[in-house]
Amino acid sequence: MNEDAEYPFDRELARAGRYDGRFIVGVLSTGIYCLPSCRARPPKPGNVRLFKTEEDAKKANLRACKRCRPDLYYRGENSDLSLFEGLMARVRKNPENFADTAALAAAAGVSQTKLGELMRDHAHMAPAGWLRRERVKAACGMLFAGGDRIADIGFAVGFESESVFHRQFLTITRMTPGAWRALKDSSVFVLHLPAGWRAEEILGYHGRDPESLCERVEDRRLFKALLSGDGPVILEIALERESAWCKVHAAHVVSPGAMELAQTAALRMLGLTGDVTQFESRAVRDPRLSLLLDQRRGMRVPMTATPFDALCWAVIGQQINVKFAAALRRELLAITGHKVEGMLAHPGPDQVANLDASDLTRRRYSGSKAEYLIHAARQVVSGDLEADAMGEGSAVAAENALKNVRGIGTWTARYMLLRGSGFADCAPVGDSALATALQRLHGMEDRPDHDAVHVLMEDYAPHRSIATCHLWASLKDAA
Repeated sequence: MNEDAEYPFDRELARAGRYDGRFIVGVLSTGIYCLPSCRARPPKPGNVRLFKTEEDAKKANLRACKRCRPDLYYRGENSDLSLFEGLMARVRKNPENFADTAALAAAAGVSQTKLGELMRDHAHMAPAGWLRRERVKAACGMLFAGGDRIADIGFAVGFESESVFHRQFLTITRMTPGAWRALKDSSVFVLHLPAGWRAEEILGYHGRDPESLCERVEDRRLFKALLSGDGPVILEIALERESAWCKVHAAHVVSPGAMELAQTAALRMLGLTGDVTQFESRAVRDPRLSLLLDQRRGMRVPMTATPFDALCWAVIGQQINVKFAAALRRELLAITGHKVEGMLAHPGPDQVANLDASDLTRRRYSGSKAEYLIHAARQVVSGDLEADAMGEGSAVAAENALKNVRGIGTWTARYMLLRGSGFADCAPVGDSALATALQRLHGMEDRPDHDAVHVLMEDYAPHRSIATCHLWASLKDAA
């Protein structure tokens, strides 16, 4: 008999965390009790006993699992989150002190296997990739701030050689260190596109609203109005075969801060903040995944230019189709956007927070949608919701913070994490298009419900963000 069939609960849903807080899993053979989502090796079904509460498990003389720490969970604490955030703070303070992933694991006091789980859950990255990203981020600040030799900066943040520093810096920023340093004194920069990079889905995403005054697509050119610290600007991105030529247009002198904003926005809009090679390599072993990828190999996850833009899209788009969501977004831009050369830069949280709900309900917003949008903006302004910094921290903490905001549920939070924060393993469960795409891919008679989508998307972990984009795109193939 299949061992899973003897379990009194769905193991896939359990691993996704759907049962945490609803019951405790006791393992009689080892004398411990666990959260249903525990990643330890599954015990034999005959050794499993379910308990309603933690106290019931303790009365059966079971002790808390040292791996999933149900005792901390029921006290409202998250030991892994604290561990990740503590390690992150130490690396950002002194990146040069961490030579490799072994040093990361030693600093955290865990095995390298546990470190991999920690990074997968919170950063959605492998430890080595995360460490490289943190070093490059530190180098970016040093290159902008002073005139030290580029090689010395590379050594200062922990790279073992100048050539490795250049290679990793180019991979992450799509610019050389020298080009990045020159960015602050220019209005033009070039991003090097990775091999196999596709423009079709990028252009399609940013051109999904032909009437938008915030972004515009003309052939292989993107125009995006941005609100910088010294006023609105227009970012122009011209796509060539191996590079993207970017120019910032403004009626005023463009500051170094505005250029850094434009470079970050360009990376995000072109889907260059993440890597898809590991996901695509899985297609060799998975015929169904190969079918999904065949027509779009090299596709990336296009993001909004700024995290707050994504947050607004997510709240506005709740339970309505894309066409109507785009129309409501245009209404928001009409009353809060910043004019620049015939375009409108997306407002910052201050402008949205200062709105009254009636300003939006007069423009086809429902009362609840207007309230949720304004409340979310006010949470950002107050600092209770750090939208801009979410992508640099823990995905678990980010999702929890979003869900604590009135009107934001799983779909809204995951959409924000996918399009606004750039996390690699987000599945916006509750999305009707995603459910339909999975139904077609698996040849299911009925469209999968919320829990079934959770289970089906587990197959694509830890790459559920790019898998989601492929699934969405597959609907156009069927059409």
